Amino acid sequence: MALPKLTPEEKRKALAKAQEIRSRRAQLRQELKRGAVSLRDVLERSDDEVVQRMRVSYLLQSLPQVGKVTTDRVMREVGIHANRRVQGLGKRQRTALLERFG
Repeated sequence: MALPKLTPEEKRKALAKAQEIRSRRAQLRQELKRGAVSLRDVLERSDDEVVQRMRVSYLLQSLPQVGKVTTDRVMREVGIHANRRVQGLGKRQRTALLERFG
């Protein structure tokens, strides 16, 4: 599949949007680390593009005192693939994550 040809203006807009998404994702991660936002709050933002496209492992590692080892173990136990994004989580998977980290 060939990528579409973008004009310089379209490229600038796409880059600006990508930077905005990265900044918002970093801010969300900081809020999770500080405890200002809970995992439940984040998972309830189903219409937020920043949350939808975030990888589950990246989200879990943003929680206080949760690292890569814990994230990998819990995702394996719950049955979440390493590349899964938040928008692709099923209801049972969301419930299981909330029970563990709720």
